[in-house]
Amino acid sequence: MIADEEAWNAVMERDRAFDGRFVTGVLSTGIYCRPSCAAKHPRRANVQFFADGAAAQAAGLRACLRCLPDDVARDERAVIGAIAAIKAGESAGLAKLAAASGYSPSHFQRVFVRHTGLSPAAYARALRQERLADRLSGAERVTDAIYDAGFSGPSRFYSTAQERLGMSVSAWRNGGRGVTIQWAVVVTSLGPMLVAATDRGVCRLSFNEDMAALESRFPHAELIQGGAGFGALLSDVVAAVETPGDHSHIPLDVKGTAFQEAVWQALRRIPLGETRSYAQIAAEVGKPGAVRAAGSANGANNVAVLIPCHRVIRSDGSLGGYAYGLEIKQRLLEQERRASTD
Repeated sequence: MIADEEAWNAVMERDRAFDGRFVTGVLSTGIYCRPSCAAKHPRRANVQFFADGAAAQAAGLRACLRCLPDDVARDERAVIGAIAAIKAGESAGLAKLAAASGYSPSHFQRVFVRHTGLSPAAYARALRQERLADRLSGAERVTDAIYDAGFSGPSRFYSTAQERLGMSVSAWRNGGRGVTIQWAVVVTSLGPMLVAATDRGVCRLSFNEDMAALESRFPHAELIQGGAGFGALLSDVVAAVETPGDHSHIPLDVKGTAFQEAVWQALRRIPLGETRSYAQIAAEVGKPGAVRAAGSANGANNVAVLIPCHRVIRSDGSLGGYAYGLEIKQRLLEQERRASTD
């Protein structure tokens, strides 16, 4: 059984990583909940922790109808089974996956998103794209790689490839050859900031880097200093750094594995002025045991601020690491806290 203090901290943080490891009994209401239950926090004096729902029921408590704590194991089995079906290449539409789990399609969709950060359809697309990226590097023909990755044909792939890969298939295969990237280094309150973008969106945002660093990341792309058409995008990016707020309209051109992209999506959902732990991010994307992998995905982020990896700290409240130094991370967090209370 988890120590009471650790369990209470998990409840206060609504940490999904602890779902299934214990339940929270609220003696004043007679119910028990998951640690991550979204209901209003009870008073500590009214709480008792139990190993599982059976133990809570033996004490006379009943399951919360909001978070359904007894469904944790069932949810996990349903998601694991669906992922196995998707990876096996079965024809697995939402209705079929839901029927296999015994859930309605709408409820199963919510459960799957809660555990993975993606819908079943988006997960399947991400898996195909990830397989394609692996196969493109060694395929004799792009068409062979498309079929090997699980697409029904080239037309099906090309209808979604640009959204996921950003670059064209041939450019991706050749390390970005033929892609034009505009870039600029601007002075900000946090120091020199490099901004680079394709015609689809920002592909690099970093601090204290120059063109040489950009060349090492995109060795075969055509790099040109941003012109007049680049100015509006650059102004938006600078504003995102200097005046924190909702800048989700700024387009991005990023590519990672399915897991990395799920982590990046979770980062963008962290409200302004708040932080999350690596464990919370891992739980958010449905992989509570993958704390180290979540940290690696966080570090693989190419677009600082717009994908706010600086909002992730250690469970003990310390800042942890940051690619551009802890001083910049601290200043970003302070700016966002002030902006969130204005």
